[in-house]
Amino acid sequence: MKRREFMERAGVLGFASALAPVSPSGNPLPLSAESVASGETSNASGAAGTPISIHPQNPKYFLFRGKPLVLIAASEHYGSVVNRRFDFERYLAEAADKKQTVTRTFLLYRELQSARNPCSPVKPESPDFVAPWPRTGPGKAMDGEPKYDLDHWNPEYFSRLRRFLSLASRLGIAVELTVFSNTYSNDVWALNPLRDRNNLQGIGSVEWPEYISLRDQNLVERQSAYARKIIHETSRYDNVYYEICNEPGGGVANHVTTREVDAWQQAMADTLRGELQKFDRKHLLMGQNAFSYTPEFGQNFDASFSGSMLDAVNVHPLPDLTLRGRAYQLGNFMSKELELEQFRDFFLAAYRERKPCISDEDNAASMYLDDVGWTIDRKRAWTAVLCGAHYDFIDFSIKVGIEAGSPESRSKIRSWMRNLSEFIHSFDFIHAQPAPDWIVAQPTHLVTAALAKPGEDYIAYLADARELTDPAAGQPISGDVSFRLPQGNYRVSLYSPTGGTYSPCLLAEGGRVVTFELAPFTEDVVIRATRVG
Repeated sequence: MKRREFMERAGVLGFASALAPVSPSGNPLPLSAESVASGETSNASGAAGTPISIHPQNPKYFLFRGKPLVLIAASEHYGSVVNRRFDFERYLAEAADKKQTVTRTFLLYRELQSARNPCSPVKPESPDFVAPWPRTGPGKAMDGEPKYDLDHWNPEYFSRLRRFLSLASRLGIAVELTVFSNTYSNDVWALNPLRDRNNLQGIGSVEWPEYISLRDQNLVERQSAYARKIIHETSRYDNVYYEICNEPGGGVANHVTTREVDAWQQAMADTLRGELQKFDRKHLLMGQNAFSYTPEFGQNFDASFSGSMLDAVNVHPLPDLTLRGRAYQLGNFMSKELELEQFRDFFLAAYRERKPCISDEDNAASMYLDDVGWTIDRKRAWTAVLCGAHYDFIDFSIKVGIEAGSPESRSKIRSWMRNLSEFIHSFDFIHAQPAPDWIVAQPTHLVTAALAKPGEDYIAYLADARELTDPAAGQPISGDVSFRLPQGNYRVSLYSPTGGTYSPCLLAEGGRVVTFELAPFTEDVVIRATRVG
């Protein structure tokens, strides 16, 4: 095959718009890709099946209703249940249409509105916040609404939770149930039903850093009762797993240490697992060990991957992240920083650990509802997944009243995430592994992430890694790309992460390094080589 022929026929700019998203062999995507998001194989309640589990043949992935699963989502900001005004039926229907395989849901946390980020589903106005306990009074809580009665459960809350999980189950969408969360500041702690001034029982007479510790046994008893209630109400569903605590932090001066936070997390994990055992259910527990607010300690993920508390590890791109002695910069919060090479290297390192790794809340650019921000999200999503990890970011285009996102977000980032979900579920990732050396030469400015099923199927994601501060960022890239193919004949094609289409397949002979010339393209492209004989 001549390099110029490949450039003309397979260049990114020459994709045929009529091509359907099919595999390189020309076959439609397998049922496993379609049914995961459509719910065709789901039952109404999710009660009959085995819960989501670690895949027995590859511990980096999940098994759900008999099929391998990669967790992929552009998720709403986690307020589907706690925000009375949020139409989660519309949200879930759109998520299923975009082949999102997971959604993340806070069960108790309520976020404070701010000038920089004024509204989202998890920032309801006080009358619209639905909590596990009823607001009966007498007396007013700190937000001006009636105080909570912690001696009773709120029927509205649990009815809403069950309806949400039942619908997600029918649609084949996994749900990460986040049981607790860091409270971050005194202003956010003021919104929590378990703060003493907000409930009739006076539970929670502590400062905000102590909320996730064992220092106040009365508070811990109420937290444990709530955790057991959550298991009682939700463990019947096969499409759920549990996150112990969102972004657990310790090390605030003169307050609890990270060890104390992790001791509390272990106690909550024991409570959750103990209650699951009563129902003979084996749901997964996710999360991370406590990070430190003291900069010199940061967040070290060694214990998260090594210990027994967690079945899988959630990663948020917080500063000072380290793993096995190496520090990684995954981009500052809401920064529009791409940091693609560091992002890739971290998830390649995480793949060597024994647990699945989820980029659980990527906030590098999620508040920027434009092509630039969405392109950063797309690049980081593909990079994580092509390193054997899972990916979720907050899609702030989804709000009360626009639960399906904006027309622009649906046609762009949400459709781009569907392309990723369809693509990876058309690939036998269970029997594949990262192949950082498969691409042996490439044009400058590109960062590559690759997965390979040796001798059969190879995919590589090539993305422009230039930051927005580079005046040349976003300019077209072209040149030679070379990769090794074992003996045999291969169909080679390009795939568009934005268009969701393949180029025509061309034959290449293996047993050597194969070199092609790429036509000019912008931002990213995927190369796939599949053996045919």
